[in-house]
Amino acid sequence: MSEDHEMSGFCMLPEGCISQIISFTSPKDACTASAVSLGFKSAAESDTVWERFLPSAYEDIIARSVSPVLYYSKKELYFRLCDFPLLIDGGNLSFTLSKPSGKKCYMLCARELDIAWKDTQDYWEWKSLTESRFTEVAELLYVWWLDIRGKIRTQMLSLKTKYAGYLVFKTLKDSTGLDLSSKASIKLVQQSIDEVEGENSTVYLIKPAHCRGRWRHAMPEERRDGWMEIKLGEYFNDEGYDGDLQMRLFETENLHGKSGLIVEGIELRPMEG
Repeated sequence: MSEDHEMSGFCMLPEGCISQIISFTSPKDACTASAVSLGFKSAAESDTVWERFLPSAYEDIIARSVSPVLYYSKKELYFRLCDFPLLIDGGNLSFTLSKPSGKKCYMLCARELDIAWKDTQDYWEWKSLTESRFTEVAELLYVWWLDIRGKIRTQMLSLKTKYAGYLVFKTLKDSTGLDLSSKASIKLVQQSIDEVEGENSTVYLIKPAHCRGRWRHAMPEERRDGWMEIKLGEYFNDEGYDGDLQMRLFETENLHGKSGLIVEGIELRPMEG
């Protein structure tokens, strides 16, 4: 039987059946299927398909949004959540979807982070930046001891998914001390148990002047939104165990003055492709 004949037979199925079949594929496959024919387009763009690509708790997440979320179809909602960060929980948390898979992504705002001396005016200043998704960011004025931590419940993350955590930041031209090596980690923390998973790695917020050629330590990279990010570590969220995932960046050994760091938040997103 020829491939064209098989496709012709497949197209003769009721639209509902085609939608059910496509819903077991991926968002990319659904978009490809919509280009096959008008019949496929209708089936591939149905709410049946795109409801399956959305996370099971999407209605609860939308209900926590600081502003109304308007959409006319589940496909439109899917791409709305992929392309435009949704501020939830009073604006302290940002939510998006990974476009290839529909996996959940979160960013904790700077206010939600545990930053050493963040409420001491001589050390940190809170300000608004038009390029930030959040109402406030934290600017480092001067410290000797840098310690930034964020926590999120593992139950909030997509299951069977490998995540990476990133500090999202900018640096000022006159920054000091940020070219020193820092330590970074992601660790699972459970009640009555110390940090049980994850090791510290060495990272740099600014590429050191002495760095030449290949460098074995992590360096910051520019994001599409214009901010910089440095990878803090990885974590595989298997069954979503009841615990907190702690993400941390710290430099507490080289007691040199540090300034000129602007922190937007810490982001967790799936490692895909």
